[in-house]
Amino acid sequence: MADWNPALYSRFEDERTRPARDLLARCRLDGAPGGAGLRIADLGCGPGNSTELLFERFPQAEITGFDTSEAMLTQARRRLPTCRFEQGDIGRFQAERPFDLLFANASLQWVLGHESLVPALFAQVAPGGLLAAQIPDNLAEPSQTAMRAIAAEPEFADFFEGFSEAREAVATRVTYYDWLIREASEVDVWTTVYEHPMESAEAITDWFRSTGLKPFIDRLPERERERFLGRYTQEMTRLYSERADGRRLLAFPRLFFVARRR
Repeated sequence: MADWNPALYSRFEDERTRPARDLLARCRLDGAPGGAGLRIADLGCGPGNSTELLFERFPQAEITGFDTSEAMLTQARRRLPTCRFEQGDIGRFQAERPFDLLFANASLQWVLGHESLVPALFAQVAPGGLLAAQIPDNLAEPSQTAMRAIAAEPEFADFFEGFSEAREAVATRVTYYDWLIREASEVDVWTTVYEHPMESAEAITDWFRSTGLKPFIDRLPERERERFLGRYTQEMTRLYSERADGRRLLAFPRLFFVARRR
């Protein structure tokens, strides 16, 4: 898959960062003021928007952002020159020593096998520390089902033979609870559905061009790519009707959990 586009991703930065703020608000860590002595990892840090929240909350902590995208890491380093950023794959993440907080905002959905992934990440948290994650739970939303439906249309189907999004349905809240509670002193798990007012159907397309649509359009030659995006915008126009102010509400369910290691 082609590298990620930080500029396109950051167009909706406030909306994308809001769940990270909500997740961080539920993270309670003991220690010195400013987080002195704490080790924090931001898994799938992207352009550094979530890392910046961590830095603002824990300015004296040792904070490292990890991402597979060099373009995202370059942007994050410019944004937060005092933090460390390293290339790393969440699915193969192995800490040299435990972290006090492993923070994953909208990144775990790109890794398959959560039944093994989540306990493996939790094992890399220090006693009393936290694993905190926010996971988009939108695969059944019209914005996502439309991608798969368009890919199956005769005009595009040949390009997607053998294609996989490399995503799986998010497990239930009680399932994540069960995976974590065996090694946790407490687990907080919840779901929020955000309703994002979007200026147009084209804005919905732009939102997902840097995330959910990316695996699809990366498979297409440029001409077909533009046709695919055009079809997708047509579907967004049909599926997300205008509200009273002329905008369209994009529903976005997200699952959250915060677990404290014994």
